[in-house]
Amino acid sequence: MSLFPFSKELVTERLRFENPWWVSGKVEEYYTSMSPRLYKELFYPLVVDLSVRRAVILMGPRRVGKTVMLFHTIQGLLEEEHDPQKVAFISIETPVYTNASLDQLFRLCMKTTGKEELEGWFVFFDEIQYLKDWERHLKSLVDSYPGVRFVVSGSAAAALRLKSTESGAGRFTEFMLPPLTFNEYIHLLDLQMLLRPSRLEWGAGSTGFFDAVDTGKLNEHFLNYINYGGYPEVIFSKAIQSDPGRYIRSDIIDKVLLRDLPSLYGIKDVQELNTLFTTIAWSSGREFSLEELSKSSGGVDKNTLKRYIEYLDAAFLIRKVQRTDNSARRFKRVTQFKMYLTNPSLRSALFAPISATDDHIGAMVETAVFSQWMHRDWIQPWYARWPRGEVDLIGLDERSFKPMWAVEIKWSNRYFERPTELKSLLSFCSSNNLDQAVVTTIDKQGVKECQGIKLTFIPAAVYTYVVGKNTLVQKGARIG
Repeated sequence: MSLFPFSKELVTERLRFENPWWVSGKVEEYYTSMSPRLYKELFYPLVVDLSVRRAVILMGPRRVGKTVMLFHTIQGLLEEEHDPQKVAFISIETPVYTNASLDQLFRLCMKTTGKEELEGWFVFFDEIQYLKDWERHLKSLVDSYPGVRFVVSGSAAAALRLKSTESGAGRFTEFMLPPLTFNEYIHLLDLQMLLRPSRLEWGAGSTGFFDAVDTGKLNEHFLNYINYGGYPEVIFSKAIQSDPGRYIRSDIIDKVLLRDLPSLYGIKDVQELNTLFTTIAWSSGREFSLEELSKSSGGVDKNTLKRYIEYLDAAFLIRKVQRTDNSARRFKRVTQFKMYLTNPSLRSALFAPISATDDHIGAMVETAVFSQWMHRDWIQPWYARWPRGEVDLIGLDERSFKPMWAVEIKWSNRYFERPTELKSLLSFCSSNNLDQAVVTTIDKQGVKECQGIKLTFIPAAVYTYVVGKNTLVQKGARIG
């Protein structure tokens, strides 16, 4: 395969342009001036751990900061005094690389820098989905160059996940970069002063927690997170926030629904898929059934709808949450389930930003909480519903299937003053021998005992922050 239609000289010139550290030894200030996402602390060790002979695949939805994370990783390598001329960044979507294989591009990097010995190279391929059969090319590189670390990234999360699973067994390590957690939002905007470390009494002991220093100010940012906070570029741009639909809908949602998923799965009726996603986005956090969705969509086949839901999940746009009942029973046939957006700002982009008193604010607060739990790929959150009650979020023991904890997600202070009205939560705890539970509020915090059950009330913004923060800590422990 040749580098046609472009000359090797033109390709070499482009490689030099994309890798200024070959001369300066530094990453451009445009990237180094940005605060790294907290996920970089988990990603970087995977890149530099050369004891594992695998390529690292950085995948995730569009616009979550994958390319910036690559540059921050390169910056880290240079700061640790890796040879700058043995660190290469190549954006596959660049037109001059058309028809070039990954092997050709890597060899051209070696020739351009004069560093043709293989040990010590770190090669980053960005937007890998633009190369046909990329997984075959990458697998060949891993096998051919055992001393080289190859890292690739791509925005078509569904496609990368599918092809990586099919072709990369034993060759690829996947790393999912999701939309921002509320913890990362606070970090990137340097708002840590709004919270202070504390202890939360739980069970027979206590655990690390946080309190709001200024709950009113924290809630302002929590609402901003719900409306705009899923994507780094959006939280820093008032211009984008003034018209989030134009940016998020066209650049994040439409490209997935109209291009990525149809091309990957051969979807012919894109309008059906678009209508389904719009329905889920409008009612994020609601209980659905395939029967109901089929009727509301004008009779779309249930199996087709089931596949569409799987595709939207693979693209990291939605998550399906399974139901149990008051006795934590596992249903043999699942007919009802909840669906949530992976970040509440997707809804604001499709429709309109919401206020603290909007009719949908409760559902969006619930979506914000669930979106933090979705980062924990080792845990499956559940909800409980039975004829006379419902509990929003429960954790079940994987082996015994018995409830370990329960959370009622509210955007209200009412139940802090009237805890006896939490009849469903109290009933669930009583039925499953739980002696405590968490209830979120707008700004009230404290502990109240009701019917022998300790209810810990926490502002929803604080709870969302803590879940996101603890998720990163636990992810780090699991990777380490």
